[in-house]
Amino acid sequence: MRRSSAALREERGAIERRASRKAPPLSVPAALSRGGACRLEGWLVHVVPSGQSGVPGGEGCPSAVSLLCKMAASGRRRLLSHGRCWFSQTESAAPPQSPDSLYPPIVASATAKSKAAKRRRLEYFNQRVHAAASIEEKLRLYGQLQRPKYMLYPQTFALNADRWYRSFTKTVFVPGLPPRAVSAAAKAPGAVAPEAAKTPEGAAGVAPEAAKAPAPGTAAPGAAKTPGLAAGAAPYLDMGELRSLACDALLQESFYQNKKRPYLYRDQDHTPGPFLTQLVSTLAAFLCGRNPLLAASSLGVEGGWEGEGDLKPEVNYYWHHGEEVVVHGHRKGRVDPVRFQIDDHPHLQIRVPKQLPEIVPLESDLGDVPVIDHKPSKLPLFKKQYENKVFIGSKVADPCCYGHTQFHLIPDKLKRERFVRANLEDQIEVLYRANGIASLFAWTAAQAMYQGFWNEADVTHPFVSQAVVTDGKYFAFFCYQLNTLALTVETIQNNPRKNICWGTDSKPLYDVVEDGSVKGFNDEVLLQLVRFLLNRPKEL
Repeated sequence: MRRSSAALREERGAIERRASRKAPPLSVPAALSRGGACRLEGWLVHVVPSGQSGVPGGEGCPSAVSLLCKMAASGRRRLLSHGRCWFSQTESAAPPQSPDSLYPPIVASATAKSKAAKRRRLEYFNQRVHAAASIEEKLRLYGQLQRPKYMLYPQTFALNADRWYRSFTKTVFVPGLPPRAVSAAAKAPGAVAPEAAKTPEGAAGVAPEAAKAPAPGTAAPGAAKTPGLAAGAAPYLDMGELRSLACDALLQESFYQNKKRPYLYRDQDHTPGPFLTQLVSTLAAFLCGRNPLLAASSLGVEGGWEGEGDLKPEVNYYWHHGEEVVVHGHRKGRVDPVRFQIDDHPHLQIRVPKQLPEIVPLESDLGDVPVIDHKPSKLPLFKKQYENKVFIGSKVADPCCYGHTQFHLIPDKLKRERFVRANLEDQIEVLYRANGIASLFAWTAAQAMYQGFWNEADVTHPFVSQAVVTDGKYFAFFCYQLNTLALTVETIQNNPRKNICWGTDSKPLYDVVEDGSVKGFNDEVLLQLVRFLLNRPKEL
């Protein structure tokens, strides 16, 4: 009798139910080895046989069996997540490797707007500048990025500009000249005779016959009183001869020549400019034998300028100091460094192949630097975007790569009479100080960059230079020592160094020129000018 299909299905189901009741329960290792699903204290784990693929997480777990057994025995439920966790018993063919060799380090994006991306761009820029093969390449990279920057003018009409300039350049101003430089010049073999330096004519004036040089056969007054000189030592300079050279240069430009009336605002090019050029050239040629550094300078042994290189040269320096938020344009809202550039044009300058000696140690603290929280535009300073340039007046390959003395001529628009008419007598000396601080900072900083230093590689020794600021009649003397170039926000925080500037108030060289004679000649001003020209390194 044939069974119906329904009966067969019922009998087959009964057989399966009996078989399932009689089969011994599988242990966890057995379930894992055969493949299937097992429940560990409420956590469901599905084990995939080694022959299957395409299962997430099935790349290989060598110790899956032992791990699950230990977890089931200890009851660590928190180590497994709810639901199904896929494991595979397939062994990994490749041996494990260290993460450093497999993946590069995670760095910030180079184009994002985040702070991490900005730091990465700055680090990459610093690495490129440090790795530059030459000074020219380093200067090119340093000024490659052009953004609007403040143009800082050394000769400015701004009120109290010297305090702002000291803040921008981190400069301490010390009134007077450093005594060490004065004593070093006085000990030079070509120093001025002490008896001649104390002549009363420095305050009262000089008669025309006293201003003349002594006769060729007569002895100088100062030299006659110094009989104990050694055979090889240079005699003291005669103040009368120096005074004669200065008066001759002044009379040549203001009395003997028949000059036409100067153009408007060109009075400084009419008489003061030619007088200053002739005065410095004459004194430098006269003192060349007593200071070997002048003989090897850009002036040359003949006392003449090398072409037009040091007569009205160009001096440039570009640097960062502080931070500001961009308020206009597509970069609005970004934080940028405050950029400055000095484009200076001294009347003439002297460059030397050897550096002037330091005045004080590198870490000296002689005062405080003014802190100005206002924007530079309040001075006022104006922004412009153009070439970022660092230049000392000559190229990097020039052997005379150190600065000795600069001579600046006050323009006619800023002459003393204008300040007096505007009741701004207190701003006359401010003009001289601002000119000395800004010009000497730009010159010494550019010299330091010519030697490979910059804000991320600060100077290891000071750079010293001198400056004379004059309008043709009043002279002010400044001496500057550059101690640091680290003026950016990142480098200025832990930098205790400060740049130092010594300076004097302006004093007249003479009172008036009348009837072919110079009246009221001031020997003290001429003596200080001679001391500046006699300054030299210790080894010379």
